[in-house]
Amino acid sequence: MTSTAALAHLAQADPILATIIRQGRPIQPSAHEDLYLALLKAIVSQQISTKAAAAIWRKVQALFPPDGYPEPAAVLALSDEDLRAAGISRQKAGYLRAIADYAQRGQLDHAHLSQLDAEAFTLHLTQIKGVGRWTAQMLQMFALDQPDVFPEGDLGIQNAMRRHYKLEETGRALLRRMTEIAEAWRPHRTLASKYLWQSLDNAPT
Repeated sequence: MTSTAALAHLAQADPILATIIRQGRPIQPSAHEDLYLALLKAIVSQQISTKAAAAIWRKVQALFPPDGYPEPAAVLALSDEDLRAAGISRQKAGYLRAIADYAQRGQLDHAHLSQLDAEAFTLHLTQIKGVGRWTAQMLQMFALDQPDVFPEGDLGIQNAMRRHYKLEETGRALLRRMTEIAEAWRPHRTLASKYLWQSLDNAPT
């Protein structure tokens, strides 16, 4: 389905979302990325600012001359000290090795993983130490550009939906209410979520 048809579906299904889309900027499709690389980057950027993550990622790439690509075998060969020098904590170093090991065993095959549904994909990736549900969902939305992912646990999505839908609930009740609202967006929950994130930049806090 074209993005125009997807937007029409969302606008018709949800008047609040229709307003958010109208006030927002057009959202471009994500490029399909190397899943292994996207996972490494996701771990590096966990719990730190975007700017800090970019700086550390550049240092990590410098560990892999000449082209900066962290081949799985090369990642596994690095010591904790090598990674510490690039700004990677011991805990994250362990996560990066777990991802490299998974890739080396052929468990990150793009063609296979892109065919899995959301739950199967999440289950497959969360077997890797350090990879949680949120990380798996971000990969589906941005690395694979899958159309119908709803990251209910994402703080930005929660804040946007609280604001626009005047939600008072917290905890599990909030997640349940968000998921109910998002049902109307199927099969375009990814696009709806991207507009919700964007709305956080557009609206006053």
